[in-house]
Amino acid sequence: MKVKDLLAKAPGEEVLAKGWVRTKRGNKEIAFIALNDGSTINNIQIVVDKTSTDAELLAKVTTGACIAVRGNLVESIGSGQAVEIQAKEIEILGECDPVRYPLQKKDTTFEYLRTVAHMRPRTNTFGAVLRLRSQMAFAIHEYFHSKGFVYLHTPLITAADAEGAGNMFQVTTLDLLNIPKDKKGGIDYSKDFFGKRTSLTVSGQLEGELGATALGEIYTFGPTFRAENSNTPRHLAEFWMIEPEMAFYDIKNNMALAEDFIKSLVRYALENCYDDLKFLNDRYDNELIERLKGVVNTEFKILTYTEGIEILEKAVADGHKFEYPVSWGVDLQSEHERYLVEQHFGRPVILTDYPKDIKAFYMKQNEDGKTVRAMDVLFPKIGEIIGGSEREADYGKLDARIDELGMSRRTLEWYLDTRRFGSCPHSGFGLGFERLLLFITGMQNIRDVIPFPRTPKNAEF
Repeated sequence: MKVKDLLAKAPGEEVLAKGWVRTKRGNKEIAFIALNDGSTINNIQIVVDKTSTDAELLAKVTTGACIAVRGNLVESIGSGQAVEIQAKEIEILGECDPVRYPLQKKDTTFEYLRTVAHMRPRTNTFGAVLRLRSQMAFAIHEYFHSKGFVYLHTPLITAADAEGAGNMFQVTTLDLLNIPKDKKGGIDYSKDFFGKRTSLTVSGQLEGELGATALGEIYTFGPTFRAENSNTPRHLAEFWMIEPEMAFYDIKNNMALAEDFIKSLVRYALENCYDDLKFLNDRYDNELIERLKGVVNTEFKILTYTEGIEILEKAVADGHKFEYPVSWGVDLQSEHERYLVEQHFGRPVILTDYPKDIKAFYMKQNEDGKTVRAMDVLFPKIGEIIGGSEREADYGKLDARIDELGMSRRTLEWYLDTRRFGSCPHSGFGLGFERLLLFITGMQNIRDVIPFPRTPKNAEF
């Protein structure tokens, strides 16, 4: 029986528990073993009578060892747990060398734990984070399913660059020591597996729009890849994205869905993952739970990018120091976003109507010719957590924007067909799953909310 279920049971029957030893302590007569199987942040205490237990076997019960314990579930006389197991029989399923085991009882740094990412899920912290990650993934699917959205699987390998940025990982089967050349001396991609240059996707959005213009409301949820040489606590080369796309939604509908969606996820975490949240709150961030409750119970503030810039410029005039300068037309940095959220408004902010020159080609242009119907949801401690827009439904405007940016039309003709044949108003947004998890868990580094982080010069495990 799982430890989580054992801890909820009434005492009075014989049980079998299996798991990994977190600690062992005791005196000459009795040993106390803390056992955990990953089902909960809480351990179950195993009480062992040393006088009737093989000393050689008990010596092998070290931190990290895997054991099976059969015994009576009894009321615990110690504090910290309602029940414990009085061991009758212990079996060593897997020994653990206490000298070489990389997870010692003393506190270790997150930097060290990243070097043993294959073992860190056994720690209390990463057990909590990974259970929360699993629960949040379920909550995302449950939310969209309850609203009638279709879950669309978009390709990981693509010939299109959704962002227009070009920072993509190339996919090829060409022999890198003998690359075929075309007549102009360039790489002959006709000899490659797909017959053209292909890359790992930076977003499922463009294909998601195809789904929305056929199925009405869809969402994608899968890995995406960015080849940005960025070693910051907020960036990964491989991360997961949730991207809903909705036919007949304007920007206001889009903002309403984004706010409801994120509040629903935070509420789910509070209602279903409280033990893990309480552990992270007590261990690392004693404002975590209150911050989560604050998001659920607060109406998000909506304002334009221009209004946001005016607030930031006034802050500078009043003596506030930003590392990056502020002026109309700049892409806001995390420090700017967090100032608006944490210091000026004291609640989440949705910023709209960004300058078109700092946003993607597919966003609907406003009448002023300078801004687009973009919307970013900004959160405390994080900055931008959701980015989205109403999409440009006008074929002529979208076509002109592609030419203006010098993008390859050849790889986007299929996308333009959604505007040629029965175009409709539609909107969507993207939520970075790991950004969400940073907020939910209170962790400080995005590498600590994904099991095996992929970053520049690091693809271990």
